[in-house]
Amino acid sequence: MDSIDTTRLAFFLGILVAIGAWEALAPRRRMQHPKVSRWANNLGVVLIYVVLVRLIFPILPAGMALIAGENGFGFFNSMDVSYWPPVIISVIILDLVVYLQHVMFHAVPVLWRFHMMHHADLDFDLTTGLRFHPIEIIVSTIIKLTAVAALGPPVLAVVIFEVLLNGTAMFNHGNIRIPLGMDRILRLFVVTPDMHRVHHSVIIRETNSNFGFNLPWWDRLLGTYRAQPARGHTDMTIGLSHIRDSRCLGLPGMLALPFTGSPGAYPLGRAAREP
Repeated sequence: MDSIDTTRLAFFLGILVAIGAWEALAPRRRMQHPKVSRWANNLGVVLIYVVLVRLIFPILPAGMALIAGENGFGFFNSMDVSYWPPVIISVIILDLVVYLQHVMFHAVPVLWRFHMMHHADLDFDLTTGLRFHPIEIIVSTIIKLTAVAALGPPVLAVVIFEVLLNGTAMFNHGNIRIPLGMDRILRLFVVTPDMHRVHHSVIIRETNSNFGFNLPWWDRLLGTYRAQPARGHTDMTIGLSHIRDSRCLGLPGMLALPFTGSPGAYPLGRAAREP
């Protein structure tokens, strides 16, 4: 398991540096708030939830896949099939699970309170893709462990899935410029920054669209796809309309937001209130 952790960390750092350099060389939007403080706070919350997950959970998804394989439980472990089809199918199914989880965090008001910390960021760059409340990460870990136990995927599938999820989360939150023609092709296979940026609009109907993190197909198949923001990518407002206080960018304010902030009209069941 140490080699898996090392592999994931190497990919994480490599993608972080690559997307960070891309943002510096070819930004899509002008940033509105100081980068150093935002990065310190957004990466600070990463450190908090990584430590908490390690303390709370005796095993993580790859470990669960290993245990499932050794003990023969889970869907794929009950079948006599060749190795690679379960790897590919498992990555796709786990991505669907994350899509449905994301929709759930928008639909259930108490879960939205924790997820809105992610959306309260007043700028949009690769660190936004890492900015999640520790309680949301704990719930997400429980969901992934349950899905892996039920599915019984190969360990390799879980490692590929988690590397892709971390990498695409930084990529599709990147403040990076991609030529429009290339973007139209890329978003047929992966969620692009221009596609996901729509999801971070203050406009409620845009916030409640484009839930995918890795594969873009679920939004198209399940009717949650929105091609472009109404105000365009350079003029759209990022964040939540009712949380515009820059103090929310501070780490204490971010962590307290679910308990002190209003959820606004953003949960899916309340979207009709928007003019």
